[in-house]
Amino acid sequence: MRRVIIMGAAGRDFHNFNVFFRNKPEFKVICFTATQIPNIAGRLYPKELAGKGYPRGIPIEPEKKIAHLISKHKVDVVVFAYSDISHNYVMHRASEVIAAGADFWLLGPNSSMIKSRRRVVSICAARTGSGKSQTTRRVCEILHKRGLRTSVIRHPMPYGDLKEQIVQKFSTLEDLDKQKCTIEEREEYEPHILRGNTVFAGVDYGLILKQAEKISDIILWDGGNNDLSFYQSDLHIVVVDPFRAGDEMTYHPGEANVRMADVVLINKVDTASRSSIDLLRENVKKLNPGAVILEAASPTSIDKPELVKNKTVVVIEDGPTLTHGGMSFGAGIVAAKKYNAAKIVDPEPYAVGSIKEAYVKYPQIGDLIPALGYGRKQIKELEASINNTPADSIVMATPVDLRKFTKLNKPAAKIDYELEEASGPSLESILKKYLKL
Repeated sequence: MRRVIIMGAAGRDFHNFNVFFRNKPEFKVICFTATQIPNIAGRLYPKELAGKGYPRGIPIEPEKKIAHLISKHKVDVVVFAYSDISHNYVMHRASEVIAAGADFWLLGPNSSMIKSRRRVVSICAARTGSGKSQTTRRVCEILHKRGLRTSVIRHPMPYGDLKEQIVQKFSTLEDLDKQKCTIEEREEYEPHILRGNTVFAGVDYGLILKQAEKISDIILWDGGNNDLSFYQSDLHIVVVDPFRAGDEMTYHPGEANVRMADVVLINKVDTASRSSIDLLRENVKKLNPGAVILEAASPTSIDKPELVKNKTVVVIEDGPTLTHGGMSFGAGIVAAKKYNAAKIVDPEPYAVGSIKEAYVKYPQIGDLIPALGYGRKQIKELEASINNTPADSIVMATPVDLRKFTKLNKPAAKIDYELEEASGPSLESILKKYLKL
């Protein structure tokens, strides 16, 4: 029996366990470790999910204890299982593990991808915040017009009671409330629901797939961070970001995604420089000469431009894009400038709690507030940080409307952005070819 630790962030790590390690007597998973996401360490992966050999479940420990855990439990193998991490960072973790005496593993597609009875389109990325979700929405729109039933299966975000989240189905906005979704979950699920798309998520992606197959002609995998798909794909689309040109060659597993892609979509060409777009195109060709390359724009729209023009504003952006995604701005900053804000206030001096800590941990964050909300306490800290910041109004560029579950003391202009194809073969023609429509 080989003794194993899985390093993760409550997503890929659980999937790798379920698919590769569960009910295999030749392995004993001692624990998971956790990073990136708050409030994961200290919990248990429940016995109901862990299967035979784990009558008490599997503990989840802080990643910083990894060397101690290897020594204490005489661990043979450590599996690295989370995403949007630089190659440099991955090898530092590998060096720490090897120095402690264990092997260091990365599971590839043959060990972690599940085969579906339906056709599958996977939409992944080179970095967090490249534009996967808007690409998924565009693909859904095209398939719906052809009369095809689709389900979106979203990368896991199991931040609550794991026993209650084994299989989650979201068809209405009320489902989000029933399942006590965090801001991060709502940002991903709500735009799909508003367009009539059913979203599945949870913990056991074999069971999730079986449920989605019952109501779908085609499955869409809407990836998280820059992770690989959990399913074997008939069409693999990877979105890349010219504002981070070069990262597609230096981040894990984004580089693997680009190398595996059937189609690489260069997003944000309406706001990025042509030199960055051209550099990105050349890098993609080096990594994957056979990939079809498309270009797309991500234009912003606004519901109340009068709240921005000539106003002092505080900007709220998508959280993960700004934290482990490494961006210093997003659609909100772009929109504030586009709609002629008089001033963008630096909110950092007014931030509290974990929001204030985010500026220390991720110093690249610019003059904006990351919409972090992994639990009630953090949502309250987000609310206080927004309300403390002196401004005439709020530029809200998160995919979800924060006004629904926070009490804000300033009027807000909501920013939206959708994918707009710019050059290359159309997505419709690509779907027709690969899915044999």
